[in-house]
Amino acid sequence: METNINPTTGGANMARRSFLRYAGAGAAAVAVFGAASCGKDYIKNPDGTYIDIGAGDVGILNYAYALEQLEAAFYLQVVATPYSGISIAETAYLTDIKDHEVLHRDFFKTALGSAAIPALEVDFSSINFSDRTAVLAAAKTFEDTGVKAYDGAGYLIQSADYLTIAGKIVSVEARHAALIANLISPGSFANPDQVDENGINRSATIAEVLAAVNPLLKKKVYAANFNYPIA
Repeated sequence: METNINPTTGGANMARRSFLRYAGAGAAAVAVFGAASCGKDYIKNPDGTYIDIGAGDVGILNYAYALEQLEAAFYLQVVATPYSGISIAETAYLTDIKDHEVLHRDFFKTALGSAAIPALEVDFSSINFSDRTAVLAAAKTFEDTGVKAYDGAGYLIQSADYLTIAGKIVSVEARHAALIANLISPGSFANPDQVDENGINRSATIAEVLAAVNPLLKKKVYAANFNYPIA
């Protein structure tokens, strides 16, 4: 393992302090979010072969919860089995991202309560966790897709409280995306694959996002009420 410290951040301590401040804000937001929770539960199909996120705001929240589960599981694996040659700075960055994603996952689970979809079982067999290039490429896909997902579904959220929280979370996800891009290629934090010619982040529909992430899940997630019916 390399022992270098990134001079632009002063090492992991600065990131850790930022994380702790974020965690405190998140706890307060759960109270607001949970108090306003309402809507239709996810669809419990009889044979358990798929999961449909449901409808309305709860459907959108379950959509976000599914993506946060996937991201949290990925970074937990990255930190548990670090790739060959990982530096101390990279370990700190990826650990902080892992902590954020776990908070996001737990945030949605708590807020949704009994309306939450069940825990998802991932299939990361296509990712080589021992190889830096493969891990960072997968991380970039997760982060870019995550930001596009929030941007693409935001207009469907009816509650102003939910929209505010979604905006706060996507801003953190965008920081993750920029950092991962920069680790892959310094200076590439906002490339054209992330930002369009007007300087606006690209977005993706629920159908596009679920089609991209379902291969990484053993039990597939669908959204019949958002134009992504059972295959």
